[in-house]
Amino acid sequence: MTGLQVQTTFHVIKQISTMYKKLITFIRDWYQTDQFIPLHEPRFKDIDKEYVLDAIDSTFVSSVGEYVNRFEHDLAVYLNVKRAVVTVNGTAALQVALRLAGVKAGDEVITQPLSFVATANAIAYNNASPVFIDVNRDTLGLCPDALEQFLDQNAEKRGTSAFNKTTGKRIAAMVPMHTFGHPCRMASLIDLADQWNIPVVEDAAESIGSRISARHCGTFGKAGVLSFNGNKTITCGGGGAIITNDDALADRAKHLTTTAKVNHPWEYIHDELGYNYRMPNLNAALACAQLEQLDDILADKRELANAYDTFFSNVEWCDFLKEPDGCTSNYWLNAVITHDKKQRDDFLKITNDSGVMTRPLWQLMSNLEMYKHCQKGDLKNAQWLQDRIVNLPSSVRLNA
Repeated sequence: MTGLQVQTTFHVIKQISTMYKKLITFIRDWYQTDQFIPLHEPRFKDIDKEYVLDAIDSTFVSSVGEYVNRFEHDLAVYLNVKRAVVTVNGTAALQVALRLAGVKAGDEVITQPLSFVATANAIAYNNASPVFIDVNRDTLGLCPDALEQFLDQNAEKRGTSAFNKTTGKRIAAMVPMHTFGHPCRMASLIDLADQWNIPVVEDAAESIGSRISARHCGTFGKAGVLSFNGNKTITCGGGGAIITNDDALADRAKHLTTTAKVNHPWEYIHDELGYNYRMPNLNAALACAQLEQLDDILADKRELANAYDTFFSNVEWCDFLKEPDGCTSNYWLNAVITHDKKQRDDFLKITNDSGVMTRPLWQLMSNLEMYKHCQKGDLKNAQWLQDRIVNLPSSVRLNA
């Protein structure tokens, strides 16, 4: 290496080091603290405490109560969808939604490798197998072109269903996931699913408030699922929901998630295998309060995303991940894409060592021990993203 090259390299390293310091200062100024800054923590106000205390005073703290029904109604109204059925968590919602979409033991379900493990687990809970198809780099969600290529090469129609020629198994459903709240290309995915008669169940666990044009994520397929885990945009500690425009599906979802108990004044009769998956009234009370604040929460998160976008506009070694064209993202978790894995790892170390929590993408589900055997397409985009993405602190400010 020449003296000029050494000097140039040193200059670049110094620039990057300075930028990290500026970023850490920016984040600390935003949250007005010199303490540890988590990735995404919940924010609670007096209304949250008021509703929870009211549920406690009612003594209805389990899966029957006023707030359960209220949250289902208010959530459906907010999303402009016919029905919402609330559950103990998003994973349970996805498991039941897939069963109601017709997934049976021995079937296959197409999904993306870039997701939290719950997406694949919910498929496996139905004794079905995931098939992993690549994502788009700009949306982080299931790629229509990769899906079309896979179906053309590997699928065939038999009667009213699609079958995998390689494995002989029925392709019973498709699960796109709106990663970090950035919407997938749902119109193209729905078109392909309709051509092959494959039901779509949207994993919208991370995307409440995200829209494609004016339509909410989670409302494009046969059903969609949401999560209200402690780290989500709005939370009730745990919690999830199945959302659908199909009344019959919603009725059966409510039946299955309430241990499949037949309605009777006193008898305990259960007519099929069900689950104890209904959201407790105590959680629903908190969820109702959080939902009332959702628009303000989304506005604050958008303000932060715009501030990050401005900050990183002058940074050459990474790009801020923006919402896809024609979409409104909730920016659940803000993220940057670094130039390579080394920069990603340096970013993670420096920020975390400084008390500012950042994190990488999940390990691709196709690489996890229990899913290594599953069929997959060419996952070059998913792997490229895994090597480069860093999530940034994305909590709502206390005064939001």
